[in-house]
Amino acid sequence: MLGVEQLGLFAAPRRLFTCTPSKLGSYEDCPRRYRYTYVDRPAPPKGPPWAHNSLGASVHTALKNWYSLEPDRRRPEALPTLLKATWVREGYRDEEQELQVYRRALAWLESYIDGLDPTDEPVGVERTVAARTDTLALSGRVDRIDDRGDELVIVDYKTGRGGVSEDDARGSRALALYAIATARVFRKPCRRVELHHLPTGTVAAFDHTEASLDRHLRRAEETAADITADTEFPARVGPQCSWCDYRKTCPEGSSSTPRDPWTAVE
Repeated sequence: MLGVEQLGLFAAPRRLFTCTPSKLGSYEDCPRRYRYTYVDRPAPPKGPPWAHNSLGASVHTALKNWYSLEPDRRRPEALPTLLKATWVREGYRDEEQELQVYRRALAWLESYIDGLDPTDEPVGVERTVAARTDTLALSGRVDRIDDRGDELVIVDYKTGRGGVSEDDARGSRALALYAIATARVFRKPCRRVELHHLPTGTVAAFDHTEASLDRHLRRAEETAADITADTEFPARVGPQCSWCDYRKTCPEGSSSTPRDPWTAVE
């Protein structure tokens, strides 16, 4: 007996490309790295852990747990315990460097929460949001979603050595896609995105329009189409190869100068 699809009554549904902003960004940075991360199974072995990733994860989780406290317990003296509990020790040169970085991170957190109202309750902290288009099944985890009256605001924490600017906030596809997904999940406008750089206390913000959000979404769909059509996954060789988890595996990238795992926190 023929099914309805065989009879031509209904078209088969299009298969959506499942992705996160980081997955799309990985392909744009280097298709070969994308292949090693998301296509090859088993995946090639990675290099050693990076200290700057450990630092970022530790600070992000400490802030998440700070918001998990009751408002009257969100005080500066809670931070050392929170940071110790979430501290990731991998990648540092030695215990002395690790201790120096821990103290630096604690100072960032103390300075940052000094500007926060402990009674404010974000709509989401480390919240996963998702949205679908005709071609994408998009999801991502947002550091923080603030409710500021008539709109929601995306907040993304940064702990890298480089500062942040309005251009960074405007050009971040991840933040734009988070804003789109957040608006759909909570059914409330979400156009403002903010980068909070803890080392300098700088906030870089941008207020999107529907047109600018749509441009980011269209580019995400174009990247997904490129990924689907790619069969070669060529390496994109450059200075970033020195920081790649798969430098030893990649024939083109293996000649790059290796970086020590702790370089970015020195």
